[in-house]
Amino acid sequence: MNKTRLEAFSDGVIAILITIMVLELQAPHGADFAALRPLLPIFLTYVLSFVMLGIYWNNHHHMLHLMERPTGSILWANLHLLFWLSLIPFVTSWMGENHSAAVPTAAYGIVGLGSAIAYTILQMRIIAVEGPRSRLATAVQADIKGKASLAMYAAAVGLAFVNQWFSDALYVELP
Repeated sequence: MNKTRLEAFSDGVIAILITIMVLELQAPHGADFAALRPLLPIFLTYVLSFVMLGIYWNNHHHMLHLMERPTGSILWANLHLLFWLSLIPFVTSWMGENHSAAVPTAAYGIVGLGSAIAYTILQMRIIAVEGPRSRLATAVQADIKGKASLAMYAAAVGLAFVNQWFSDALYVELP
């Protein structure tokens, strides 16, 4: 398999996930601005998730652009990432509908953490296959932001049970 096919498949999955999320948005039952107020947490959670998926799509595109060719282990690592990303519409809906509840807020963070770990595994897999002097290895080097994101997602999961707003602040800061 060439990397173009892998990128096209991944792009298609991410496009479907964004489509699922937007289809979850329901129109208000009134015709004035007051009717939008109850939908604000749902909409803001959608925006956060849209930006998150957009960042993954963009970074994934650049990562695959630097890769020479996929192997079986890279394909599986990519599917692992897509699995976690596929859960984003579910936790987006759950957290948006229950915007002040600890468990949906923590679940959102768990999916974010799982996605970040899977992305890191995919990146490490590509570097392991292509070598420490590969274009990707040179581009990411220490990847401090990636490691910080893992720590922030883990903190946000725990903070959801202390104060949901702390978790939300970290989720907004992460993208």
